Amino acid sequence: MDLKDHIRSVPDFPKPGILFYDISTLLSHPDAWGVAMGRMAKAISRHQPDILAGIESRGFLVAAPLALKLGCGFIMVRKRGKLPGATIPYEYALEYGTDVIEIQNDAVEPGQRVVILDDLLATGGTMAASVELFRKVGAEVVGTACMIELTFLDGRGKLDALDVPFSCLMAYDD
Repeated sequence: MDLKDHIRSVPDFPKPGILFYDISTLLSHPDAWGVAMGRMAKAISRHQPDILAGIESRGFLVAAPLALKLGCGFIMVRKRGKLPGATIPYEYALEYGTDVIEIQNDAVEPGQRVVILDDLLATGGTMAASVELFRKVGAEVVGTACMIELTFLDGRGKLDALDVPFSCLMAYDD
């Protein structure tokens, strides 16, 4: 099955000049969603993770069902102030300014094997920051994965620089 047949392209969203790759059309098609989850499970199971971490918010849609399918725990990586209880923050640079992501302070133990997931890899900034956050708390980041990679934005380069494997199901070159 060609999963790209189930991805809707939305021009000029969220602003003019941006072509948005919308996974909601894939999510609404049970056969395509099942194929996507099967392929993602195969790609990340080779890393033998203990925990899957989903990046807010569409990464939750990928990581949570895969964690259940693979018998792993699931962790949410969220923007500052979105998680209850004590959290561990990580500040990272954006093109203009900074942003902060967090995990709950008891979400992962040192040495646990983590795979970080999102729906799409663009510039790689949030994914790279997530890798650094999990390393900061002593987790072993054994892989990263997304359903879609925008290769022309070279987010993979940031992950390569961190020496972490990356997998994707579909790539777009423009």
